Amino acid sequence: MLYSFLIMAGLGLLAAAMLTVASKFFFVKEDPRIALVAAALPGANCGGCGYAGCESFAAAVISDPNVKANLCCVNSAEGTAKVGELAGKAVAVSEPMMSVRRCEKNEGKVAPRHHYDGVATCAAAAELDGGKEACGYACLGFGDCVRVCPFNAMRMNDGMPQVLTLNCIGCNNCVKACPRSVLQLVPKTARVMVNCSTQDKLKAVTDICGVGCMSCLRCVKACPAQAVSAGADNRINIDHTKCREHGEACKEACVHSCPRGILRHMCKPAHEAKLEADRAKAAEKEAADKAKAAEAATKPAESAGTGA
Repeated sequence: MLYSFLIMAGLGLLAAAMLTVASKFFFVKEDPRIALVAAALPGANCGGCGYAGCESFAAAVISDPNVKANLCCVNSAEGTAKVGELAGKAVAVSEPMMSVRRCEKNEGKVAPRHHYDGVATCAAAAELDGGKEACGYACLGFGDCVRVCPFNAMRMNDGMPQVLTLNCIGCNNCVKACPRSVLQLVPKTARVMVNCSTQDKLKAVTDICGVGCMSCLRCVKACPAQAVSAGADNRINIDHTKCREHGEACKEACVHSCPRGILRHMCKPAHEAKLEADRAKAAEKEAADKAKAAEAATKPAESAGTGA
């Protein structure tokens, strides 16, 4: 019994010694900047940068010269500048982005193709030939995009995802989760957008949707900035940089040229408009309070002068 115990103890000590030697021999020293970069990141681990988490991105931006320092869409300008400084890379100013939904199947009264009684996910429903809607490019409505959003920037509303633009930081998770490419990232300063993702044309669209883009190309011809184009897949695309640079002189000619009204102004959602109105009212009240305080401060001085 004692002999067996000594053998096992000896083997354990030998294994421990071997592991200790191996850990020293195979030790890889980590660049101390990786920890500093990770500390400069927000720690959201959303995957919007294309990496598994903030630590993975920190290691990549330090070790790979091709990884840009401004890939984190959650980080503040100061945090991004710090990452660039630690990585020794120039930081280009990144434009705030948001997700938009390119489908109005409810408004267009798109009829169901068949009753779907399977796994309640868009990924599963998309595997069916043509999908459950008459439009093979319509939103499937099971909310895969909502479930992957780490910032509470999406919710389901009447069977369709609704983007809460105040919360959306353009992490791209919802876009990657959508099997129909219904969601798209656009700049928050975008002026116009085509709210349809169909790749069909003309009668193939008008027969099934009351508002879908039929790729008549009138918007392409109407845009003086050449910011509107039709892709190889027949989807209408907007070059938002060209659109903004041209400005409002065109009076949104593309919007007015659309016979189906699916190319639209990027209007502010009601909750954003209300928030801005509340902020304006608060600013007005603050200015009025300051004016009253200044007026009240001058009255004692005037009274003292009169008494003298």
